[in-house]
Amino acid sequence: MVDVGSKLVTERTAAAQAKVFVGPELMKLVRENGLKKGDVLSVARLAGIVGSKQTSSLIPLCHNISLSSVAVDIELDSALNCVIVTGTAKCRGQTGVEMEALTAVSVSALTVYDMCKAVSHDIVISEIMLLAKSGGTRGDFHRT
Repeated sequence: MVDVGSKLVTERTAAAQAKVFVGPELMKLVRENGLKKGDVLSVARLAGIVGSKQTSSLIPLCHNISLSSVAVDIELDSALNCVIVTGTAKCRGQTGVEMEALTAVSVSALTVYDMCKAVSHDIVISEIMLLAKSGGTRGDFHRT
């Protein structure tokens, strides 16, 4: 693991996004809360938050950090038949929260897949990416 002991404690934030392309039939079922497994969006949101808290257990050599906040927002894009997951993570510490934000959206996206797979396996998870980060010595990052 990288030694972060000499780094300054600063406020750190990160935002990430994932897209889950589900097709028109599943989009309608998700929107109408018509899947047998239940409310896809609520379960996926909760799964992402819980997943972010497990990041250091899932990613080798990732620091275990004390998160001050995690939020997962989900929106439906009917034109693309896509579930768009955005996650933000915050902490006050010596290392960033990019991995926690990325884990949150990844676990949320996988949960959407799991809850929808009984209807179709033609689901694509893509475009998992860091949108922005702030804090730390390397400065801020904002995807353009």
